[in-house]
Amino acid sequence: MDKIYLSKSRYCRAFQCNKMLWMDRFMSDEKDSESKESVFENGRKVGELAKGLFGKYVNIEYNEDLNVMVSETFKEMKNSPNVINEASFCFDNNFCSVDILKNDTDGVEIYEVKSSTHVTDIYLEDASYQYFVLKSLGYNVKKVCIVYLNKEYIRKGKLEPDKLFNIKDITEIAISKMEEINNKITEINEFMKEHPEEKVPNVKVGIHCVKPYLCDYFKFCLGKLPKNNVFDIPNMSFKTKFKLYSSGKVDFKDLRKEKLNKNYLQQIEFELDEKEPKIDVKEIKKFLESLSYPLYFLDFETFDVAIPEYDYTSPYMQVPFQYSLHYITKENGKLMHKEFLAEANEDPRRKLAERLVKDIPKDLCVLAYNMSFEKSVIKKLAKLYPDLSEHLLNITENMKDLMVPFRKRHYYARQMQGSYSIKYVLPALFQDDKNLDYHNLDLVHNGKEASNTFLSLKNMAEEEQKVLRESLLKYCRLDTYAMVKTFEKLKEEVL
Repeated sequence: MDKIYLSKSRYCRAFQCNKMLWMDRFMSDEKDSESKESVFENGRKVGELAKGLFGKYVNIEYNEDLNVMVSETFKEMKNSPNVINEASFCFDNNFCSVDILKNDTDGVEIYEVKSSTHVTDIYLEDASYQYFVLKSLGYNVKKVCIVYLNKEYIRKGKLEPDKLFNIKDITEIAISKMEEINNKITEINEFMKEHPEEKVPNVKVGIHCVKPYLCDYFKFCLGKLPKNNVFDIPNMSFKTKFKLYSSGKVDFKDLRKEKLNKNYLQQIEFELDEKEPKIDVKEIKKFLESLSYPLYFLDFETFDVAIPEYDYTSPYMQVPFQYSLHYITKENGKLMHKEFLAEANEDPRRKLAERLVKDIPKDLCVLAYNMSFEKSVIKKLAKLYPDLSEHLLNITENMKDLMVPFRKRHYYARQMQGSYSIKYVLPALFQDDKNLDYHNLDLVHNGKEASNTFLSLKNMAEEEQKVLRESLLKYCRLDTYAMVKTFEKLKEEVL
């Protein structure tokens, strides 16, 4: 087999695990199908915006024939000084496209653009690989930098790219990695040569499977595991999981004698012994007595984007666009409902905040599931709108967390699989109840889908929007209805 054609992304995948690159080439059908559309979209938008950081530029258009891109770059390099985006180079089957290349008469500068708010080790490998390619071609690389988002930037008026982006000089790091990268490239090619298509590499799973990213082939490499295994324990660190896995302690039967966190052992015990639910009536009653009527059940939906769209937003700030509110005015009273869903082409926060203070009177008990999230959303609204601040903060001061009885294991059933997430608690409490099954919803089934759906409404025809908006309302409505049913279930247990 000839040397594999490496790009900077392929090199980084092999840097994490050589087998990942092999799988991409010969068994890509085994890739986990989980959508990363929003991640790619954020990256695309950030990349487009960053192109103009250094003024006028030329862009090398993508071509399936990478040699065309290399040839076009070579032509543009003759016009120095200039700025070239997606400048493409190839050395000994090692290809890279530089996001932004500052091309001066005495040398070049590499700028690798990332849609993150911090610089990670894998970004250093990415940029250093580009340095290796250009340096090996004989270019005088004066500087290598990572361009990333400034999480402290707050938009006020027109977007300011020069303030939105931070630039970190990693030239010395790139220089120091030259030999290491050369050795890694040799290792990658030898690995691929030793493992033709019919010979699946035998690479042990380990922490490299999840860092810096969860591998697309993780489930495939784990192979067939028993139904209840160490990877089914939520909240346990991967470091601990891999340590147990490598020592052969995988099945719950092997794990019950280990010195583990009591919650992990409880999950194992309940599953193996098929125990009935644990219900601490005293503690649940104590929690319920801390609530009062009228009782409101609140849930927000939010989105976050890399590039701030509205004034007083920052990269990846959670922007609320929707809420559902079920409420009961008195003991055994009628269940009522209110809701809000913003229009797609405007900042949703002011109207949402105004409706919220209208829908929730002061000094009333408000329930949320994992209230720290709801509180943080409301506190940001209060800071943004001083005229509504007193009322908004009053809501947070009277908020209680319905998650507490489950997080503290006052109520635990083996069907919860060690989790206190509402998506696990609900089916455990109401088995086979189709009205409480998120899978039976149309189009929108979870928070990520809700966020992506709302963002997709822009520039969509009115009839298309209508269908999606109804799906958003149904999803968020189920969130708070599920809370009501959970509350009622707790009440039943203490009667």
